Amino acid sequence: MKAKYTLALLLICLASPLAAQKFEGLAATPPMGWNSWNTFQGNISESLIKEMADAIVSSGMQKAGYRFIVIDDGWEAPERDAQGNLVPDPTRFPHGMKAIGDYLHSRGFLFGIHNCAGTKTCAGLPGGRGHEFQDARAYASWGVDYLKYDWCNHGTANAEETYKTMRDALHAAGRPIVFSLCEWGDNKPWTWARDVGHLWRTTGDIMDCYDCQGAYSLGWKFILELQVGLEQYAGPGHWNDPDMLEVGNPGLNEAESRAHFSLWAMLAAPLMAGNDARKMPEQVRDILNNPEVIAIDQDALGKQGSRFMKHPGKQIWSKELSGGDWAVCFFNDSDEAVQLRIDWAHLSFLKGAYRVRDVWQKKDLGRNEGEFRAPLPSHDVVLLRLTPVK
Repeated sequence: MKAKYTLALLLICLASPLAAQKFEGLAATPPMGWNSWNTFQGNISESLIKEMADAIVSSGMQKAGYRFIVIDDGWEAPERDAQGNLVPDPTRFPHGMKAIGDYLHSRGFLFGIHNCAGTKTCAGLPGGRGHEFQDARAYASWGVDYLKYDWCNHGTANAEETYKTMRDALHAAGRPIVFSLCEWGDNKPWTWARDVGHLWRTTGDIMDCYDCQGAYSLGWKFILELQVGLEQYAGPGHWNDPDMLEVGNPGLNEAESRAHFSLWAMLAAPLMAGNDARKMPEQVRDILNNPEVIAIDQDALGKQGSRFMKHPGKQIWSKELSGGDWAVCFFNDSDEAVQLRIDWAHLSFLKGAYRVRDVWQKKDLGRNEGEFRAPLPSHDVVLLRLTPVK
């Protein structure tokens, strides 16, 4: 009888949730940083990553909150070594991944890396399937702080179970690592990934454009549309990820970059820059480093904004903030400039009197009384922060 009791207790312990969990206490606000993919794709190297880190420091981006440097697909050698270990490309990363991690840490950054839940990465390099625990130990030994885990070449694998396996492997390796599920929203990860990762992609890849569509990629306006209704699934430690930023890249004009950044902040989205920080015009730097917009994204309440209204050519998004504040974003999605005329009384989520501040103009506009008017260029936004009058 005692032997049966002991066996039953052992089985209960092995099945305990404590044996399978993600690292808690990470990503209390949406992660901010820079990722190599949008500009460089597989054309990356140790020297490029170091140059980019230095540029992110000198441009003020690091001080503004961009802490993660994520090396995306393309860092690996074509094959694992004889022991099955991942190894970096010896030409492009001659000193290994621990050395690049040590450099990033010495500059005050957190170190991110990419791999894939399939047998091969999207670039055809060794994926993690069947090597999860071995790879997690390697990432921990290199000082990795963030893992972006893609979904190419996954075959018939079950997404939830596959990502749970990598979650468990990271936890077993013992180093707290932010786990980013890049599953493209194929299996609605927002419904199951809260206890698996710290953020999950909601769509296919973003493109360097406003409203274009490719075979597997979308312009940011299309991605924005696909975020409607997902706000209930986001919060501290578990974020919807509408993909990285294209701010400052050639396919967007200044207004589209500003609107893109504003709406990602309203979505409480991870802010992962994807431009060449070494060649950043002043207007792009001013967008990416705007402290008031970043504060909306990073607000401690951790609520994702939602679309309050959509009319032809005009959208209104709202986001509840800590301390009773609200962010309100008016987005002109038409091809013509418009004149905003908003009756404050129609914004029913506002209760009482507020002080109004235009975040991009950096101007206080008085109180929410009567009608609000402002010019709104094509594909641009007016972004306001409202603070209760006490």
